[in-house]
Order: sequence, then structure tokens, then C-alpha cells
Amino acid sequence: MVAVLSRFLFRSIGRTVVRAARVAVLASTPPALAHAQASRIDRFMQSYVDSNRIAGAAVLVLRDGKVVYEKAVGWADREAKRPMTIDAIFRIASESKPVTSVAILQLAEEGKLSIDDPVSQWLPTYAHTFVASDAPGDSGRTLVPARRPITIRDLITHTAGISYGLEPQIASRYAAKALGPGAGAGLGWYTADKDESACTTMERLGTLPFVAQPGERWVFGYNLDILGCVVERASGMPLDRYIHDRITAPLGMRDTYFFLPADLRGRLVAVYASDSSKHAARGPEGPRGQGNYVNGPRKNLAGGAGLLSTARDYSRFLETIRAGGTLDGVRILSSGSVDLMTHNQIGARYGVPGQGFGFGFYTIDSTGADGPKSIGTFGWRGGYGTIAFVDPKEKLTVVFMINQIPNTADLAAKLPAEVYAALVAR
Repeated sequence: MVAVLSRFLFRSIGRTVVRAARVAVLASTPPALAHAQASRIDRFMQSYVDSNRIAGAAVLVLRDGKVVYEKAVGWADREAKRPMTIDAIFRIASESKPVTSVAILQLAEEGKLSIDDPVSQWLPTYAHTFVASDAPGDSGRTLVPARRPITIRDLITHTAGISYGLEPQIASRYAAKALGPGAGAGLGWYTADKDESACTTMERLGTLPFVAQPGERWVFGYNLDILGCVVERASGMPLDRYIHDRITAPLGMRDTYFFLPADLRGRLVAVYASDSSKHAARGPEGPRGQGNYVNGPRKNLAGGAGLLSTARDYSRFLETIRAGGTLDGVRILSSGSVDLMTHNQIGARYGVPGQGFGFGFYTIDSTGADGPKSIGTFGWRGGYGTIAFVDPKEKLTVVFMINQIPNTADLAAKLPAEVYAALVAR
């Protein structure tokens, strides 16, 4: 249409067509943040780099599907003098979970599984599970049979009673089976160093006791790692291939992987850690720092914490969910399944006032439950410090990328307020 209009104007008023066409294009695109508002966020983020509370980070903000702010600050690798870039690749840990949730819902739509199926249909060790007692003085010695089978619904909403093995009544049992924080890094969720498939790891988990009865309460843990194995067995495809073929490739997410191709090593950011003085220090090599995402066994495809991605890639995933399961004419999920992801499915069991949990995301259910975020906002975060959320009312998508663990800097907590303030001031 713009081309036809341009030809008409050219015949009518000659050279003014170029200026008119440019104005038309600009008018169809939401304006970026005004210089003053963008500069305020720039200064806010840079202050954390200058004070050495973080080494570097990247932020991407979209309004109605259009980029209104993107910024990379600091270093992707400070010691190598490699600056942070907006296309840097980050470990996104638990932000893998919504992606695996989409895979489960796709298979449900195709009739290959039902949300209320027992998970033991795919992982037999979950046919008869147990819960460890947390009574004072018991130390988990008493095991109580689960009152009912664990279902896919329990897992996708984190209400299966399955944790990461941190609790004292189960910690030693988990460590003995090479699970939980005693066996690796990331408070139990990191499995990239394991020389075995994720299904092997999750089958072993099914022989261990859990910390709550199925459906009793929200417990953060290996739930989506188990569902990653369900995806493999229900689809007949390895999880990395399934996610590539059914989610990331159709959406144009070209830089999202479980394990990084060697030629992309130079875009992977270094992991830092907040030290005792709250300054960012480079993390060690190996599982408790840089991780085994380039070199290593490359076998354990962790649906709950294994993906690497960029701010732009992850924003495309979130924009797909915001648009009801479709992006650029490609549909990966029905609007009904998206509603299950983005609306509270567990009532008050999430345990945070005014918030709930859907099939993959937290949800904001009342005004003021999480700062300025509107009712209907949904999102999630990752163990390396990343956050991502969508505010449908404001047509707003925010992705914040950092790789710092542990992380005492409050940048991620304060950033949303800065973004909303900038939008109001526009």
C-alpha cells in the first residue's frame, strides 16, 4: 500500500514523495522511548556496571510488538575485554520451563497425551511415589505413600510436591543419587554436566521421596525436567530436536539451544558471582560457574533449566504467547492453551498474595501484587538472574538478561519500575 501511495504522490508532487513515505512509515510504528526516558534507564543500568555490582546485562522492551528500547551495558566477558551486545547468548535456566510447557500443550492438542494423565504412563518409576516426613526430629526417615498418582497437570503447575532436593529431610537421599545441590550446582537444577540422558536422571528421581502430596501446594523443582522426558517419549523425538522443529525454528529463534555450537562460543557471556563485598567476580570453570554448555557430555537435555538464548529470541517467544500462540503468521499453539499458560490454575497455592500460577508462568491477579505490573501480567525468571514478563494490558514485553549467580544486585527487581516510569513519561 505504501508503494502504491508513493507512486501516486510522486506523479502528483514530485520529490515530496520521499518525505511523505518516510512520515507514513514512522507513523505506523510505535515511537521509541524519548531520549530523556531512554537515557534515564541507560544511567540506571550503567550505574550497576560502574559500581561493579554486575559485569554486564542486556535489556529489550517491546510495545505492541515493536522495539521501543534495547540496551547492552558492561561486559559479556570482562577479563577478555569483550563488550556486552544485544545479541549475546545467555544461560536462561528456568526460563526454559515455559518453552517445555508449550511443547506439552502442543502434544495435548494433538491427542498424544492428556493433561490429567498420570506421568507414570511415560516414566514408570512414578507409579508409586512417597513423601518424606518433615516432622521435628524425624529427619525424613518416615516415608508416607502418595495419596494419588502424580499427573502432568501437577507437574506443569509445580504442584506435584517435587522440589530440587534442598530440604533437610531429603537432601542426603538426593545427594546419594547424584541429585539436588549436594550433587552439583545451581541449587540442584543444573544437570548439564551429567553423562546421561535427562530421562535417565528423571527416572532415578522417581525412586526418591518428595516433600508434599500431589496437588497439595506449589513446590519449585524438577517438574519440567520430568515433562521434558514426557515430551521425548510422547513425541518420539529428542527434546532438543522437538523444541527446534516445533517451537524455535518456526518462530525464527535462531540462537536458542541446549548446548552451544562451537562457532557461537564467542557470543556466550561469562558467568559472574556476587562476592562477599557484593561485587561481581568471575565465576569458576565447571558446573558451579561457567557450566558445561559448550564443552562437556552434551547429553542431558533439561526441559526445566537447560536452554541458552538471546534477549531478541526470547522476546519472540513471549510475543507469540502475548498474541495468543501466533507470530508473523505462524501458529504454534491454540489461544485456549495460551489461556491455560497465562491465567492462574492453582488458586492461592502459589503462596504469593495477589499472584497465581498457570501452565508455565506466574500470573498477576490483583493490582499492586508486583509493583506497577497490571492484572493479567505473566512471566518467569531464571537462576542466572534473568527475568521476562508480558503485560497484555500495556501491550508490553520486557526481557532482562544477565548471567550472575549468586546475585545480590537488585537491578532485576528495580528495572520494571524504571520501564513503567519511562512509558508513562513518554
